[in-house]
Amino acid sequence: MSCKCFIIPQDVLDRFAADPELSDAIRQNFHHSAAISREVRALREQNARLTLTAISLPFPVPPIPLPVPHVLPVGQVFDCHTGMTLPGTAVANPGSSADATVKRAYNEEESVAKFYWDLFHRDSIDGNHMTLISSVHYGVKYNNAFWNGAQMTYGDGDGQVFADFTLGDDVIGHELTHGVTQHSLGLNYSGEAGGLNESLSDVFGSMFRQWEKNQTAAQADWLIGADIMGPVSKQKGYTCLRNMANPKDTHALAPQPDHYYPGIGNLDPHYSSGVPNLAFTKASKQIGGHSWEKAGQIWYKALTGFGPSPNMTMSQFAARTRSLSTSMYPNDASIHTAVDSAWTAVGL
Repeated sequence: MSCKCFIIPQDVLDRFAADPELSDAIRQNFHHSAAISREVRALREQNARLTLTAISLPFPVPPIPLPVPHVLPVGQVFDCHTGMTLPGTAVANPGSSADATVKRAYNEEESVAKFYWDLFHRDSIDGNHMTLISSVHYGVKYNNAFWNGAQMTYGDGDGQVFADFTLGDDVIGHELTHGVTQHSLGLNYSGEAGGLNESLSDVFGSMFRQWEKNQTAAQADWLIGADIMGPVSKQKGYTCLRNMANPKDTHALAPQPDHYYPGIGNLDPHYSSGVPNLAFTKASKQIGGHSWEKAGQIWYKALTGFGPSPNMTMSQFAARTRSLSTSMYPNDASIHTAVDSAWTAVGL
């Protein structure tokens, strides 16, 4: 399992590090960000393996009794002060901090917890009231954000190519969903399972953004990372990291394939995820209304309802959602039709 679970793909960091149109200072920031990102992967891989081992053991773990009435899990924010020691210094009362980055990190992690509870009745990332921890101001102009298997970490961006990573609510939802996947389906980060892993984070990250804006599937732009594009990225014509509705979009920093083919699992998961991303987008639009009302419920059940399946293929996941579309909505054949046709359209 080779984990590269950052919002910005490694090849994008390397591309900007070598871009002759950028200043030496900007390129140097990307060299540093790329080097740090490579090292952080090993930590996340170990945390993911530990979680998978724990949830795969035959010994049941008693659940923590849920508070009644339900309250959101505890949220904590730490300030790295541009250092790289995690978690950093604890911030008192982060929800009322004068530091906008601290305040956003806290408010958005609480909002993600509310999203998962209100829409899917999931109690925190692990389903068991896990404390949510975020570290901000990580590194000097660090151009990435990541889930390391235990907490969230945000760079400030260089202010040129990328803005403060806490500005992207879909980025936050994406990365925290890696924690949900870690504690449920347990997907590896390689092969087709890696593409599914990334796709599920995009799906729920986009849903989270749509939920906060109260957008229907038709109203949503289905862009990932639009709010963290800096002025240099915009000058180069980039509008987002990925476009779920049009994976091949040349205005995306990392265009993706939009149709399945044997061998797609050999791609970096940030790219192979384009196929299941498009399937979810198509299903949501055809069903209509809010994406989380029906399509999202099917995808959530497929993610959390069957235990770990680290090497699941895309066709297996597609078959699971097709089956769930019928079993969850037996009186509405249009739901199955939408899900089935969406997968068929992308070659699965």
